[in-house]
Amino acid sequence: MDKECPHCHALKFKNEPAGMCCASGKVQLPEIETPPEPLNGLLNGTDPDSNVFLKSILRFNSCFQMTSFGATEIVRNTNENGQQFNSTFKIRGQVYHKMGSLLPMPNEPHKFLQIYFMGGEDSGSALANRVNARCNYNNLDSLYARRIVSELDALLNEHNELLKIFKSHMHQLQSDNHAIVINPDKTPAGEHIRRFNAPVVDDVARIMVGDCTAAREIVIRRRNNNLQFISDTHRSYDALQYPLIFWKGQDGYCINIKQRDTVSGAETNKNVSSKDYYAYRLMIRRGLDNVILRCRELCQGMLSSG
Repeated sequence: MDKECPHCHALKFKNEPAGMCCASGKVQLPEIETPPEPLNGLLNGTDPDSNVFLKSILRFNSCFQMTSFGATEIVRNTNENGQQFNSTFKIRGQVYHKMGSLLPMPNEPHKFLQIYFMGGEDSGSALANRVNARCNYNNLDSLYARRIVSELDALLNEHNELLKIFKSHMHQLQSDNHAIVINPDKTPAGEHIRRFNAPVVDDVARIMVGDCTAAREIVIRRRNNNLQFISDTHRSYDALQYPLIFWKGQDGYCINIKQRDTVSGAETNKNVSSKDYYAYRLMIRRGLDNVILRCRELCQGMLSSG
């Protein structure tokens, strides 16, 4: 990858088009902040437990997801005896995510976001209960995995702004009819819409009673038995589903991010598409990842050939 984009400096192969990374300078996004330890070490391989973490990174992310994954059709394989099995995970149709309430219904186990509220205060017993729930739900039973989950639980509780909102508003939810509402479009006062924002003010998250909400708003009730669809154009969609990437609860993709003029840097009337948003994120981080991948492939090839 010796072809460098003059706008965002992403490294590309020679036949990759000029606009595939930042649309030739029209897509300008803030840098992703380096996560604190131990997450940074687990991701880049310097932590002693990083090998365990990277081999099962999807499971570890699932431990902390605040929403559940679903699809309109999950394809299951059937063998000659009529037994179902999944050699690979296949889906058709629409992928979606759902969110429940802050607290489970009586006599039901804690799931997803509800696990963050197990035990109330962050005592040792409360942490142990959360670790048990996360590990049991995702089939992580080694001492190394439990240690990683325990450390990441503490990290997210300390740094994730969405969790801080949920916990700070929890005592204001006087009945099960109260809800925390996260607005999909507003940004904190004085901040630019393109900024690396976390929803930390009442303009973004508020308490409401009843059902008078807009379609794209995220409405999290104190306790109920219903699941709501989360709009994939909501700025908190990514943070709820991928907390280990958006560890601060920061904004992900939303439909109001504007393209920039490549000369003046001013906003244009065109929005950044989700494809361009994620392509930019991927290309900026791809350089180092591909170097590491090529080295691993080379080493494996040398070993297999003797």
